[in-house]
Amino acid sequence: MTNFIRYNKDIESDYFSKREKIQMTYYIHADKFFLENRTENGGYLEVQDNGKFGFFYPETKKPEGKIVDYRGKWVVPGLVDTHIHGSLREDVMKSNWEGIDKISKGLLSAGVTSWLPTTITAASDTLTRICKMFADHKGEEHGAKIQGIHFEGPFFTEEHAGAENPKYMMDPDINEFNKWLKASDGMLCKISMAPERKGSKEFIREAVKEGIVVALGHSSATFEEAVEGVEAGATMFTHTYNGMPDPSHHTPSISNAAMALNNVTDELICDGHHVRPSMARALINAVGPEHIALITDCMEAGMMPDGDYMLGELPVYVKDGMARLKEGDNLAGSILQLKQAIKNVVDWNIVTPEKAVMMASYVPAKSAHILDKCGTIAPDKDADFLILNPDMTLSETYLNGESRYKA
Repeated sequence: MTNFIRYNKDIESDYFSKREKIQMTYYIHADKFFLENRTENGGYLEVQDNGKFGFFYPETKKPEGKIVDYRGKWVVPGLVDTHIHGSLREDVMKSNWEGIDKISKGLLSAGVTSWLPTTITAASDTLTRICKMFADHKGEEHGAKIQGIHFEGPFFTEEHAGAENPKYMMDPDINEFNKWLKASDGMLCKISMAPERKGSKEFIREAVKEGIVVALGHSSATFEEAVEGVEAGATMFTHTYNGMPDPSHHTPSISNAAMALNNVTDELICDGHHVRPSMARALINAVGPEHIALITDCMEAGMMPDGDYMLGELPVYVKDGMARLKEGDNLAGSILQLKQAIKNVVDWNIVTPEKAVMMASYVPAKSAHILDKCGTIAPDKDADFLILNPDMTLSETYLNGESRYKA
């Protein structure tokens, strides 16, 4: 771990010294490119001197200029984690800005170039304080870009609290939410909630009018209650299967709704612990990979050794690749890295590499309404991209056209 942190500091120092110079337009040459609308074998991808993508040129039209050669490797968009609580012993609920920036820089080694810092259920004043911290430091992160804030709670049901603290759970209140939205200076863009709580339909309708993405989860909702939430404007399901009743053919629930409804996006944790590969396959086959957003739900133990940690106010222990509450032994977030999730779904023979990358870049960006900023390789978007090996392992991470991490 010491070597990892030192190495990233060296790259960071080199990166900021380079930023002071005029960046030269160059072209990436590789075996395969995962572009927004197609996958191409060979070719040249333009990275402009402003740190944004230019045009893609086929192998037969080699451009004049500097060529950076990655023969034997693939170029894919940077990954987008829209549900992540922390890593490197830092956590959105407790860390100061320096800690948040530490997560941001560390995520580059996970292949993540954009993310939504995610809260958990907590006291209203605590959530307000966190919103103000992000608003006060908007745009100051030095690694993976913070594209907004995701509130996981507090409008959940106690029965499926999971690793969330039930003492802070309450019915949805649009006035309370707008207080947090104002404190965040508009950065709060997504909220996960239980659709069966009193006033949920009305809350969802108003929140969606304000441009907020609403996801349904940590819920005991029936199929019908979940449908009502979606018809009111919810468009996502939070870490599908987790924090909700199991699918049933007798008494269908919210998890059945996640598998059955059209035009929704299902979050999915593919670490092999939260959801078994066979059930991940069932969900992906049911809704299609274009409706699956791979997430990590990673907490402060990410990129750290086994041991004792915290998730909000609750003690957690990490062992055998799993984070669990010390009391109750429930799963408590994960220690998954998004680069591993895309490799897992390919290794499990569920999807192709192209679809795996899509589920961790395009789909989460689209689902969170940030596709204009990240999630694909397209002209005039920030040149945030990864160099992958054909076995789906990460080789290098670029941010704004600059190499920021090398495996």
